[in-house]
Amino acid sequence: MKKLAILVGGGPAPGINAVIGAATIRTALSGIDVVGVCDGFSNLIKGDVSKVRHLTIEEVSRIHFRGGSYLGISRANPTKRPEDLEQTVLSLLRLDVDKLITIGGDDTCFSASQIERQSKGRLRVVHVPKTIDNDLDLPSSVDTFGFQTARHIGCELVENLMVDAKTTHRWYFVIAMGRKAGHLALGIGKAAGATISLIPEEFAEPRVRLKTIVDTLAGAIIKRLALGRSDGVAVIAEGLVERMDEEDLAHLKGVERDAHGHVRIAEVPFGDILKEQVQRRLSSLGVKATIQSTNIGYELRCADPVPQDMEYARDLGYCAAKYVIEGGNAAMVSMQNSRFVPVAFDDIMDRKTGRTRVRMVDISSDRYMIARRYMVRLRRDDFDDGQMLASLATVVKLPIEGFEGEFKYLVEQEPLPRIFFPDEGDHARTAPAPSVRPRSK
Repeated sequence: MKKLAILVGGGPAPGINAVIGAATIRTALSGIDVVGVCDGFSNLIKGDVSKVRHLTIEEVSRIHFRGGSYLGISRANPTKRPEDLEQTVLSLLRLDVDKLITIGGDDTCFSASQIERQSKGRLRVVHVPKTIDNDLDLPSSVDTFGFQTARHIGCELVENLMVDAKTTHRWYFVIAMGRKAGHLALGIGKAAGATISLIPEEFAEPRVRLKTIVDTLAGAIIKRLALGRSDGVAVIAEGLVERMDEEDLAHLKGVERDAHGHVRIAEVPFGDILKEQVQRRLSSLGVKATIQSTNIGYELRCADPVPQDMEYARDLGYCAAKYVIEGGNAAMVSMQNSRFVPVAFDDIMDRKTGRTRVRMVDISSDRYMIARRYMVRLRRDDFDDGQMLASLATVVKLPIEGFEGEFKYLVEQEPLPRIFFPDEGDHARTAPAPSVRPRSK
C-alpha cells in the first residue's frame, strides 16, 4: 500500500498537533506508512522531497497536548503558477504517496482542491479546517478547531486590560486577528464583556471610511463619559483594514502582501492609526482621553489547546485518515451534531471567484444582537432620549443639534433589535426596543 502524507499550511492554531497525532495513529493501525511533510508546501513546490519525516504511533502519541505544529508550517502557495502545482503533485508521487491530508484555512483548502484536480486521480486529498479566525464555510454551529482556545486566552488578556483600564482611567484599543471576518473579535469581546467590539460585517458599504470607525469609537468614549466612566476597552477586528479605502490608509500602499495576495495586516499599525485619529477627533470636541493600542493574536496561535479543541481536533484527524484510507476524496472533513460529515470541495467554492467561500458573522442573528445590546456605543434610542442626548451634548460642549450633526449618521444603519411576544409562541418580529442604558463594565 502506498503512503499517506500530512502537511500544514497557513498560520498556526491550537490543535494542529492533535490532528497530526490522531491521523497518524489511525493510519498506522491500518498498516499504512505516514509521511510528515515539513513546512507546508514550501519544499514540495521546489521539488525538494528531503524535508519529510516518518511518523510513528510512539512518536506522536502525546503531541496533542502541545501547541504549535510538529511539522512546521508555511504560507507557500502551490497554485500561484501552473508549474508549481504540477511540481507539488510530482513531489508527492516521488514520495510514493497516494493519500494526502492537508491542515489549514481557506487558502490551504483551495490549494488542496487544486492539487487533487491536478493529480488527475493519482492522489486522494482531504482537508482538515483549521483557523482561529473561524471563517471557513461551515454551518454556523460548527467552529474551526483552534477558535475556542484562541477566544479563551484572548478573553483572559482582555479581562486583564479591563482591570488596568479602570485602574488607570484609560481606554485600550485591542486589535484582534481575523483577516476577513470578525468571529474572534466578537467572541472575545462578548465573552469578556468589553465595552465595544467592532467587526467588518457591521458596516454595510463595500468600503468603510476611516472616519466612520473613528467616530464610532469616539462616540463610545463620549457616551461612556456621559455615563460617568472615563475608561473602556474596544476589541477591533483587524479585518477592517481590508475593508477600508486605501486613500484613508496611505500606509497600505507600501505594505507587503503574502503568497496568496493578502495584505500583511500585521504590517499596518492599525491600532496606532485609530488611537491617533480618535484622540484628534476628541480633541477637536474639547474631550481628553488617554488611549493605548495593543494587538493580540500571535499570543493565541501557538497556545496549548483547551480540552474542547484537543478532543475536537483529534476527532477530525481520525475521521480524515479513515475517510481517505477507505476511498474518500476531494472533501473537507467536519463534525456536525457529533457525526462525521464530509463537505465536497466543489460545495464550498465560490462560483464567481473560484476560491473557497468565507463564513462571515451573521449580524442578523440573536447572538450578534445580544452582543450589540450590551455594548456601550451610540444607538438610535440615544437620539430619541432627550435626557441622554443632552448628556452627550454636554460632554462635548455642543448644542444638541450640533451633536446630532456630528454623530447621528452613525445610527442610520443600526440593526433593529428583536422583540419577542410570548402570546405569539415562537414568533418574533423586529422592532425598536425600549431604551435600556448599559450597565457599567
